[in-house]
Amino acid sequence: MTPRATYRLQLHKDFTFADAVKIVPYLDRLGISHAYLSPITTATKGSTHGYDVIDPTAINPELGGEQGYRALVSALRDRGMGVVIDIVPNHMGVAGGENAWWNDVLAHGQASEFADVFDIDWSRPVVLPVLGDPLPKALADDAIAIEGNAVVAYGEHRFPLRPEDHGTTATGDELEALLERQHYRLAWWRTADDELNWRRFFTVNDLAGVRVGQESVFERTHALYFRLWQEGLIDGVRIDHVDGLTDPAGYCRRLRARFDEMPRDGAQAIIWIEKILGAGEPLATDWGVDGTSGYDFMEDVAALLHDPAGEAPLATAWADLSGRSATFGPEELQARQDELAWQFEGQLKGCVRAFATLAESDPDNVLTPAMLRRAIERLLWVFPVYRTYGLGDTAPAGDAAIREQARERVAPLIPPGEDFVVDAVLAWLAGEGPGDTALAADAVRRFQQLSAPVAAKGVEDTAFYRYGRLLSRNDVGFDADRFARTIDEFHDAMAIRAKAWPLALLATATHDHKRGEDVRARLAVLSEMPDRWLAHVARWNELAAAPLEGVDPADAYMLYQTLYGAWPDGLAIDDADGLATFAERVNSWQEKALREGKLRSSWEAPQEDYETLCKALTDTLLDPARSAAFLADLADLRGTTAQPAMAGILAQTALRLTVPGVPDTYQGTEFLDLSLVDPDNRRPVDYTARAYELAGDRSPKLALIADLLALRREHPALFAQGDYTPVAATGTRAAHVLAFTRQAGGKRLFVTVGLHLAELCGDDWWGDTAVVVDGVAVSVAELFADRTAVARVSG
Repeated sequence: MTPRATYRLQLHKDFTFADAVKIVPYLDRLGISHAYLSPITTATKGSTHGYDVIDPTAINPELGGEQGYRALVSALRDRGMGVVIDIVPNHMGVAGGENAWWNDVLAHGQASEFADVFDIDWSRPVVLPVLGDPLPKALADDAIAIEGNAVVAYGEHRFPLRPEDHGTTATGDELEALLERQHYRLAWWRTADDELNWRRFFTVNDLAGVRVGQESVFERTHALYFRLWQEGLIDGVRIDHVDGLTDPAGYCRRLRARFDEMPRDGAQAIIWIEKILGAGEPLATDWGVDGTSGYDFMEDVAALLHDPAGEAPLATAWADLSGRSATFGPEELQARQDELAWQFEGQLKGCVRAFATLAESDPDNVLTPAMLRRAIERLLWVFPVYRTYGLGDTAPAGDAAIREQARERVAPLIPPGEDFVVDAVLAWLAGEGPGDTALAADAVRRFQQLSAPVAAKGVEDTAFYRYGRLLSRNDVGFDADRFARTIDEFHDAMAIRAKAWPLALLATATHDHKRGEDVRARLAVLSEMPDRWLAHVARWNELAAAPLEGVDPADAYMLYQTLYGAWPDGLAIDDADGLATFAERVNSWQEKALREGKLRSSWEAPQEDYETLCKALTDTLLDPARSAAFLADLADLRGTTAQPAMAGILAQTALRLTVPGVPDTYQGTEFLDLSLVDPDNRRPVDYTARAYELAGDRSPKLALIADLLALRREHPALFAQGDYTPVAATGTRAAHVLAFTRQAGGKRLFVTVGLHLAELCGDDWWGDTAVVVDGVAVSVAELFADRTAVARVSG
């Protein structure tokens, strides 16, 4: 069945299939057509997300196992609803000794029946960076011992011995010799970035890359999904981190073909991919997928909410306060350089070796490994998208523009006289370079599987925590270089979506977002009133002069934005207990922000003295006994921006539910989504409260969601197949109105939303503003009599 509207659920041991069954009636009443589930396969015990899969062939017993899953599907089918599941082809969890496949590889090496599953360089033993100290010291401290048929480190980590060594007991030199005989090497955790010889997910040592491009591995790891499809227990899948795969296009086509080989009453499986699109990067139309999981729409609508007039003053203020770059570009470059040098040295060395070996296969080669390292390094610093999709001997036509953009960006960074080296690397990415084709395939694969994590870690997980011009423009899939998007640009993007991707997901909140959809909408209002915002900031710096002592002004400024944007709905400024709870959430966010940013702290070397100063600042600012004046001034700002913030929230909500595509509601976001980065955005959801409000007096956001989902249920063909036509606005406030129609099957949807309404003051403000439909001018003031987001169906 074709999805009409999805609802994302994060499953774990405290929210199981049985818990999901309980809310199915509520989801149905809300207007949802499909439950959209986080991974259901067996994951590491206690996993809160499910992406650390340890057995892709079985449904997670912590969630209720297959019996529990079948009960959920039955409850959904009874109400005519469907289910889409998240699958994880790129990696598996390998920590804690729970993964039987990984354990077999450690015990048997290349002789293991699972050796081809994991992406391991078998030229040396598997490096396991688990030791708290270098191996000699760990041995000297008796931190490693043999217990039964396992190596035990620190009493916590267990690794199987080779079968030949079963029954062995060893200490001292004998223990060291025993370890030398294994198919793995225990190593100091700090060596992981430099010495790891297997592909991991980004920089996570607990997640090992899977060689799903091998047909046998593909079939073995996907057998469960195909069975579930054949038995009518899923309606489709969402592919996690597709760009981590060797050949994403080939994988998606194979997956589509396998699903199509198993027809089910004429239904076709939905396939969505988690794909971060770079600025101006189109999604390939020949992969056999139905679109992305929605980050691209999240970026489109978020940029639309920002006023371009705020860009310059906010950038200047950020530079003055922080002493850092006013624009994002220099921050991104530095962060990519840092990440490549700090956390990807091992992969970089492997990539350079592969290209050097490839170069040497050409009789006319003049390239040295050092030259190649400089070229590869610099390309990775500036690569404009996550990756290209060449196979060594061929490359899709769409990659050409990416390579050209990369060449243009890297030009100022190339060492004198080494342009030809960069050109050689780009030629190999294009499938046009000299040398052995098998070696070219390996080299190109290594580059492409390195460019994606360098981009992700450098931009989303580092630079976004360093650059604070306006935090609402720093989120997964966002182009932080671009501050705002015009109405016409938004219309153009939606028209393309209608023609090419009518079934793609539309998301504004996810389990990976940096801050909730309504936090971003609140912050976007500041782009309309930068002077007023900065005046408040100046007062706060005066009011908090003492607790600010020792805190970097940049961190304080990002904290102020967070307090304003994430302030809990209904929290009073004299509610000491409520403020303390909010402070705990903010402190957790800031600790993560500081460590991810890696400027004044880090996960590897936490600077606890500085983190304590920042925590003390938050605690002081949110203490009504110590900061009454600050809290009152913050409340004043929140009061004056409440109406335009709600207008932005409603505009974002309305567009998600009406433009071409399938709207996804992330769990709990029917109420205001004022969450921060995970784990804050994965907190338990009070479904009793939501069901109660849905049945009675509804808040503006929930009321809009329920109304629009009801329209989608009543007119499914219109929303699934309707075109997209911009509607012109005229009059004094025309720049504050976005309107469009969608038509199909003799029905027409008419949508109008208000934008940038910080100065809105009564109906008179709209004056003669109107939208023109079929030559007839319709007063915007009348349209927005009840709320500033309107959708109507006629015909």
